[in-house]
Amino acid sequence: MLSFFLRRLLSSIVVMFCVVSLTFVLMRSIQGSPFEREKTPAHIVAVMETQYQLNGSLWQQYIAYLVRLAHLDFGPSARYRDWPVSEILAQKLPNSISIGGVAFVIVSTLGVFLGGIAAINKDFASDRVAMFGALLAISLPGFITGPALVAIFALWLDWLPVGGWGTMQQMILPAICLSAPYIAFIARLMRNSLLDVLKCDYMRTARAKGLSETAGIFRHAAKMALLPVVTYLGPLAAHLLTGSMIIENVFNVSGVGSVFVNSIQNRDVFLLGGAVIVLCALLVLFNLIVDFCYTVLDKRIRLHG
Repeated sequence: MLSFFLRRLLSSIVVMFCVVSLTFVLMRSIQGSPFEREKTPAHIVAVMETQYQLNGSLWQQYIAYLVRLAHLDFGPSARYRDWPVSEILAQKLPNSISIGGVAFVIVSTLGVFLGGIAAINKDFASDRVAMFGALLAISLPGFITGPALVAIFALWLDWLPVGGWGTMQQMILPAICLSAPYIAFIARLMRNSLLDVLKCDYMRTARAKGLSETAGIFRHAAKMALLPVVTYLGPLAAHLLTGSMIIENVFNVSGVGSVFVNSIQNRDVFLLGGAVIVLCALLVLFNLIVDFCYTVLDKRIRLHG
């Protein structure tokens, strides 16, 4: 177990190093300066690039950036003056995590439930309705689902607020809109996985020994069917927790999703690098959690170095 942790830790550091390095090189390979958008005079741009350590060769800038990271310093934002990247992320991340956390609970519970119901009632009305709803949810993008939910539940029924942030009610519509397509993915994945498990030889043997269909599903089939679902839920959790620019714009939520896009548009190397590090760290963490979930769902799986 210890050797497994050490290997994963080393591989995670290498992955994060490669991703951050590639992000930095690609961003600095784009012609122009992050300060030119404001039509600042050239001599002032040169002074600001020196202050932000964005002058010199690409290699020198890269080394300076790695030295900052070695001191756990994400650097200052080139767009939002006098704001460290860590403070910007500390303000934006909790909003995205709140919505993403609620969305993840909705996705994991409702998706698994609908997929299980569809598999148990294969080729019946409930199966067709669930799969049609899943196809519809996958097909509709967030910029259509969001306004539709606002029109129905906020403007027409007047049950929930249109947007904003600060109360639990304001979190419901963004979380539902963010989770809708992924509920469909999980439902379809769970349905197909459970149908495959129910066809296995050990399930036929269990039925032949007198085990009821319901008991067989809950004692044996459900755990095995969840393995591919858990695999998908790991990276999905990191994606949901880091927000979505479309959802945040529709519901007027200030989150990390907009930070990703704005940092690219503004050529804000340090802010983009900080956001990438957060996303990579979440991906590494949830993939590690997925590995442990495997051992819980299937006792034959062991973590070895």
